[in-house]
Amino acid sequence: MLLNKFSLALILSSMAFSANANTTEKEIELLKQQLKAINEKLLQLEQKEKSEKNTLPKSEKNEVIKAKVNNAFVPNRDVKVYASLRPTFGYIDEYGEKFWDVRDALSNAGLKSTYNFKEGWQATLHGEWSIDLSNNADFGKARQVYVALDSPMGKFGIGKQRPVQYTFIAEYVDIFNHSRSPFAYDRESPFFVNNLVTYQKKYNYFTFMLAGQFDGAGGNDNDDFFNGGISYDVGNLHLGVGYISKDVLTDNDFTVGEDKFYAASLAYTFDNDLYIAMAYQDVDYQRNTLIDREGHTFDVSLAYPINRFFKVKTGVFDFEDGYNDIQTQDHHGANLTFEWLPADSLKFHIEYLYRDFEQMADFSSISVGFRYDYAQTWKF
Repeated sequence: MLLNKFSLALILSSMAFSANANTTEKEIELLKQQLKAINEKLLQLEQKEKSEKNTLPKSEKNEVIKAKVNNAFVPNRDVKVYASLRPTFGYIDEYGEKFWDVRDALSNAGLKSTYNFKEGWQATLHGEWSIDLSNNADFGKARQVYVALDSPMGKFGIGKQRPVQYTFIAEYVDIFNHSRSPFAYDRESPFFVNNLVTYQKKYNYFTFMLAGQFDGAGGNDNDDFFNGGISYDVGNLHLGVGYISKDVLTDNDFTVGEDKFYAASLAYTFDNDLYIAMAYQDVDYQRNTLIDREGHTFDVSLAYPINRFFKVKTGVFDFEDGYNDIQTQDHHGANLTFEWLPADSLKFHIEYLYRDFEQMADFSSISVGFRYDYAQTWKF
């Protein structure tokens, strides 16, 4: 740095000396001022460089120096804290009763940290908990809490996580501001699964994912839940298939049967930003002592941005549980939502939801809701 300053001073001095004899004192003074300003700037840059080096721990400083010399990988970390509050207020017609109510559309808060400790290797820590604004604003019910290791061989995760069925199937139709969205999928399908071990690997446009639940406290001694799937993602197109096999247990952990889900999904965004997604599940309810039955879930979701600040969403859904008597909860319905998006982290909406049940009282609601997302990330 000192050599640079000396060279620069020498060049400027030569320029001044080679000026013709008519150079005025004013011009010489101007050159001196410019030289002084340049020296001050170089000094500031030198002090900044020293300050940045001193903020690093000694071990990390050595790693950074070695990496720069050898053009090698530099380990790095980041930590993100976030929260999303999503209250709703609406007029509800449910079970034959009509009332006003404040409800919650899955408010949550969490912490996520990643550590790239080696080229191609990343460790992840993630914890997320719900905030129930519909009651006492209770905080603490875990949504997902896990650790994961991403490597050239694939990504491994252990803990409470999103299953394959949500990641490849339901997520693409889950676009509404409601705790029961997607509305048909919601009835019996998984959103989060505890005691879950997952594996994920990507090959070009294909992603393969396997998951198994191992809960030694109940069920059998092996996996109580198995979920596998494949997705194909290229450009604006998503295609996914999934399979679930899960044990059905009584309250005293006695296995009475097994449920099997065969699922497929499709999602596409057109050039005019029209988004359409469909998700279907064929469900086989196998029981040891009762008659087997078959049902399905079917969700269709559409979204279209009217302009930069407004978006319209709509969807239809259909659910069948396989019962043919009065205990059935078969129903179909529709949703219509208008959103105002004044900023990236703010969303306001008005929603109409209707469910038509075969044997139960129909459901309808009209509500307004707010959503405020906050996130802060630190990188090390």
